Amino acid sequence: MRMPSFFISHGAPDLAVRPTPAHLALKALARLVPKPKAILIASAHWPTESPAVATGSAPATIYDFGGFDPRLRTMRYRAPGAPEVSRKAAELMRRAGFEVSEDEERGYDHGVWTPLVLLYPEADVPVAQVSIQPHRDPAHHLAIGRALSPLREEGVMIIGSGAMTHNLRAYFTGPASGPPPAWVTEFTGWMKGRLEANDASALVGYRAGAPHAQMNHPEDEHLLPIFIPLGATLPGEPVRQIHASYDKGVLAMDIYAFGEGVEALKAA
Repeated sequence: MRMPSFFISHGAPDLAVRPTPAHLALKALARLVPKPKAILIASAHWPTESPAVATGSAPATIYDFGGFDPRLRTMRYRAPGAPEVSRKAAELMRRAGFEVSEDEERGYDHGVWTPLVLLYPEADVPVAQVSIQPHRDPAHHLAIGRALSPLREEGVMIIGSGAMTHNLRAYFTGPASGPPPAWVTEFTGWMKGRLEANDASALVGYRAGAPHAQMNHPEDEHLLPIFIPLGATLPGEPVRQIHASYDKGVLAMDIYAFGEGVEALKAA
């Protein structure tokens, strides 16, 4: 069976413990799709110069944050690594012309474990990881996704973990609640239209085409993961927004599903 792929806005690290709409949507999502044989995840928090894959068999939980709920530092995500999947991913990328390294020590950063602890709390799905290259453009990451697409036929769920919007200055200095401003909703609306049309050519040029792109993404790194599941989507396959909510009005917590059968999905 060809697995669907996903883009998850992982938000702040306390996603794992704060019962927000996005938290509840992720807890519901695993019940809506077949359980994968493995997950291949690209987190915005693993930047490298060139593509890398994690090949450890028992990755550690990384606490790459401070100032959040102290319960987070007592949590461990003990899902096994998936070194065979990582090495297959590396081989597919090399065939596509990428220079790929392998990292046996890489653990699970919060872009990996905070959403996965909600999706698969039993930690019984092996997890492979691929890095992002923040100095490279969306087209580079789209090409990585295309190279990795055959893994879907082997029961691997490809996930990009980042943020639909990521202006941390606005998040930390703005009001604690309230409706999202127009600069957020106009950007997310543009993205939704292009994503659900599977319009990769427009999306890779989002900096020039999307309203308020710079305001929502002062840097690219938290949007780059979306281009990996997008690239892994075959021509004609649907893309659907399955969740939309906001944290403090400025972090859009959208979740998107890519692939055959996702039209019926609605996480919350």
